[in-house]
Amino acid sequence: MVFSSMTFLFAYLPVTLALYCLCPLRARNLLLLVANLIFYGWGEPKYIVIMFASILIDYIHGALIDKYRANDRLARCFVASSVVFNLALLFFFKYWDFFAAQLGLPVLGVPLPLGISFYTFQTMSYSIDVYRGEAERQKSLLKFGVFVTLFPQLIAGPIVRYREIARELTDGVHPRVRDFSEGALLFTVGLSKKVLLANNIGKLWETLQASPDLTVAGAWMGAVAFSFQIYFDFSGYSDMACGLGRMLGFHFPENFRHPYIARSVTDFWRRWHMTLGSWFREYVYIPLGGNRVPALRQYCNIFAVWALTGLWHGADWNFLAWGVYFGIVLVLEKKWLGDLIARAPRAVQHLYTLVLVVVSMAIFANPGSFWEYVAKMFGGAPLWSAETGYYLFSFLPTLLILAVAATPLPARLFGRLPERARGACGSVLMVLGLAASTAFLVSDSYNPFLYFRF
Repeated sequence: MVFSSMTFLFAYLPVTLALYCLCPLRARNLLLLVANLIFYGWGEPKYIVIMFASILIDYIHGALIDKYRANDRLARCFVASSVVFNLALLFFFKYWDFFAAQLGLPVLGVPLPLGISFYTFQTMSYSIDVYRGEAERQKSLLKFGVFVTLFPQLIAGPIVRYREIARELTDGVHPRVRDFSEGALLFTVGLSKKVLLANNIGKLWETLQASPDLTVAGAWMGAVAFSFQIYFDFSGYSDMACGLGRMLGFHFPENFRHPYIARSVTDFWRRWHMTLGSWFREYVYIPLGGNRVPALRQYCNIFAVWALTGLWHGADWNFLAWGVYFGIVLVLEKKWLGDLIARAPRAVQHLYTLVLVVVSMAIFANPGSFWEYVAKMFGGAPLWSAETGYYLFSFLPTLLILAVAATPLPARLFGRLPERARGACGSVLMVLGLAASTAFLVSDSYNPFLYFRF
């Protein structure tokens, strides 16, 4: 089940929210667990068993780490065991076929369980945080199960670490009217970003990607279209997740902060998929030594983190190339380009960043053929055609709307309204956004969600 579906919007969500509001506080976690499992099992009920195994094993590991904390050697063994289990689970379902094909081993063709990349990272961080003393062990298996399966962020994040919602899970949550209304507005904004913006520009990307007569200008236009699609698709989903969390009384971390206004690639990655970047920084980069090691070792650490970040997104060469590409750019910025970029005019900084990001999206979007596509962007095709002009003319208004929507300008204009006007305007925007999104969902069958692949 996806958030941008009629089933979710007009059946699952209203029923779940109504029952949650009517349910006594002491029974809400049980209700949430049942609702979470219905949400996940709607499409893939057989994989609930895997999720149960992940919940139980990491719950037990947390208890053992806490119990034997005084024996650091034994506690470390339990942390290592938790990490090995989660990585083995992820490797089998996500990476076995890829590596088996390279090594001539049997390819099993096992489907990827939805959300496994997200919930394995969450449960792994729980064990590590308990060992570090940064989170208290959760004694209730029910509450731990709710943390792992919480439906707003279960399928595609943001990656929520246990310590970030531990108090809300333990003490119970009382959604306030203001939290609920702000959450509903944020959810509607995310839904509109996904349905009205991402889906529409996604049609241009799919058309250009499949074109046998793609030109240089068309390749760049397609890469820009995909860059907008994946941003509004995933940030829209993250907004919906955070909005739903607020409606239930949970506060999830921000996942996107207008990345396309960044003035360097380093700045871009402080704004894009922030919870994933934070996870790799805290659990991989810093344990490897981070910035506290000689320069060569630091650069190796950066490459290791970005190779893993690329592979986290998928088991294919384009994802590894995408990660290595960013590793190279970030090392260059750290060693040479950083000061040069900082002295350049702001417009040059933005243009530099956007060009590198759009090229990266072309790599990311083309499993198996990314070299051919990138080659077309840099002269491996005719420069222009009548078809390219037609698509540019047809989609130019949409591209301009997307460019403005990707900046903080709409939020700033909304924030400048008087408080009473903001409330009225927010209500109108919610009604219009929901109505327009529903109309598009009813009339158009094109409704992909890109991050289900990852």
